[in-house]
Amino acid sequence: MKLEEKILKEELKHKGNFLEFINMTVELPDGNMGTRDIIRHPGASAIIPFIDDENVILVKQFRAALNKILIEIPAGKLEKGEDPFICAKRELEEETGFKSDNIEYLGTIATGAGFTDELIHIYKATKLYEGIKEGDEDEFIDIVKISMSEVKRMIKCGDIIDAKTISAFGYID
Repeated sequence: MKLEEKILKEELKHKGNFLEFINMTVELPDGNMGTRDIIRHPGASAIIPFIDDENVILVKQFRAALNKILIEIPAGKLEKGEDPFICAKRELEEETGFKSDNIEYLGTIATGAGFTDELIHIYKATKLYEGIKEGDEDEFIDIVKISMSEVKRMIKCGDIIDAKTISAFGYID
């Protein structure tokens, strides 16, 4: 069965600080027309910092869209043309105050393919050493050192609901 849609027109409805809201007209596989609302996102990198084999660093920060504090892996959006690996290294240090020369790519996730083109590149960092914690001027972040078994428990009971964080731990044995 043919599944692809043909993009006929894109109209920019709103441009924010780094997001664009697009209304798209498409030709459906059966020849009919349809519309799609799409949020264009520059993409992001996220990283699981391992203190040792059993303990990781997560971050706590307020998320205005949900009006609550979430527990997440460190992450941040890509700058224009930035390599995702460089972004992951930067976010590790900015958000946790740690660095690593042992960073491994785990995979890439589509965060909400029904409405956004955002892709998040997931990494794992080991052999951490001290750097400088300097988040963005509008970021207020606390770090949490937590065991893998506690992370799994928090995901199962709904204390960790962030999709990139839950997805990232799916890459870990």
